Amino acid sequence: MNHEHLLIILYATILIELFTAILGTVYFWKYKNTKLHNFIYLLWLSAINEVVTGIFLKRLLNLENLEYLYNIYYVIYFCLYFVIFKKYLLNNKYKITVSVFIYTYLVSLIINGFYQNYITDLQIVPYILASCFLIIIIIMYYIEILQSHKVLNIKKNLLFWISIGLLIHSVGSIPFRILRNYYENLTDGDISFLTTVILTITMNTCFIIGFIWSDKKQQY
Repeated sequence: MNHEHLLIILYATILIELFTAILGTVYFWKYKNTKLHNFIYLLWLSAINEVVTGIFLKRLLNLENLEYLYNIYYVIYFCLYFVIFKKYLLNNKYKITVSVFIYTYLVSLIINGFYQNYITDLQIVPYILASCFLIIIIIMYYIEILQSHKVLNIKKNLLFWISIGLLIHSVGSIPFRILRNYYENLTDGDISFLTTVILTITMNTCFIIGFIWSDKKQQY
């Protein structure tokens, strides 16, 4: 696949992220008074990060070594999602587990700094660790849902759709993140890029379905 086609796919993906953020703003009335109100900041953070870093700085200004911006983005990204799910979990053991995950992730960032440069390298191990933590947290959320009356109206709950999108993205990105960074000679760059695009589009599609289909009364 040539460079022009890859750029078109990249721009289309970023447009979908922008559309998701805009739609999340339009439907903000559904969840503005819930524990999910911070989700809108995550949507805009993701969209703006891609526009500023992926297009303006990297493509238009041809700047390199922007990994530090992605490292900062991922710290905010994971910590906010951890906090959002922690607010919805009822089991105290689950809440404590999430707190442990947050501190472990932050400690891993510090330790990984001795092996990878924060400015020039993406923090791989902390990313993989945080993704695994997020998967576990989502599973804990599902366990609680299945054990409560909330399961009856789960399709109308926005957090349910958010969790599906995050779960798919996290499960799909971990193996490719490992292969791309530790076994780069075994992976095709185009395949890795397209996989990331598909996972991002799938995740945002789940978010969009959640915004449209969810019911304000079911945002527990």
